Amino acid sequence: MTTLATPPLTTVPDSEPRARFRDLLAAEWSKLWSLRSTPWALGLSALAILGMNVNGAAADYNNWPRYNAGIRALFVPVWAMRDAFNNNAAMIVMLVSGSIGAITIVSEYSSGLIRTTFAAVPDRRSLVAAKVAVVTVVMLAYGSLTAASSFGLTQAILSGRHIGLSISYPGALQAVAASALLAPVSALVGMGIGALIRHSATTMVTTSLVLILLPSFFTDSHRWTADLDHAMPHNAWQRLVNVDYAPFGPVHYPAATAGAWIVFAAWPLLAAIIAMVVVHRRDL
Repeated sequence: MTTLATPPLTTVPDSEPRARFRDLLAAEWSKLWSLRSTPWALGLSALAILGMNVNGAAADYNNWPRYNAGIRALFVPVWAMRDAFNNNAAMIVMLVSGSIGAITIVSEYSSGLIRTTFAAVPDRRSLVAAKVAVVTVVMLAYGSLTAASSFGLTQAILSGRHIGLSISYPGALQAVAASALLAPVSALVGMGIGALIRHSATTMVTTSLVLILLPSFFTDSHRWTADLDHAMPHNAWQRLVNVDYAPFGPVHYPAATAGAWIVFAAWPLLAAIIAMVVVHRRDL
């Protein structure tokens, strides 16, 4: 990731009108796209995600004549949906989105630009709210584009064997929506962690640990560990894209769809509140 150049420290004369929220949105939009890493990270990761999912669908298309009756019975909708929303592709979405969300706030602290920003905009909570809005819109567009494209391409390939799903299939729209929302959810989690830590490398490592590695430490062996497991964004996403909810092996404490949506709403909301409170209260 690149960092922003540090302009000279300036102060805003008292006669200057206070910045409106739409001015803050425009400024944050410019800051985000001034980072050369932003379009590259979004573009390359989208291509990697689509390539990974399309490759899985093409492999199933080619191997279909050799699949036994058990695999064929499970293929629609379980395997067909997993071709559209591969778990490794979801890892890329979380890693890239979390990093971009974190860099929007960490880069200003690491470059020293944050002093100029606060001098121009003393209302720190409005500033963070503008960052949250811009990151949410950009990452929602990124997530929607990759999720819709992945679903359309993979199911078009599988339709050649009459095993593809349409968007009207029960649960398909939910899976597409959950995959689209995974990007802004992960980005805001990264932003919240970035506001707490402020250091680029530590923020990236912590964001990756929280989003990707931490869920693997929880199982459903006990009620409390199952609750923690279900409260992770990655596991909530898995529940929402599993339209037939047919996990391999016994499940002692199954996750609920409503609970997964609550997790998807709670994490970004909590992260945004943390970012606003921390940036408002802490010294530079």
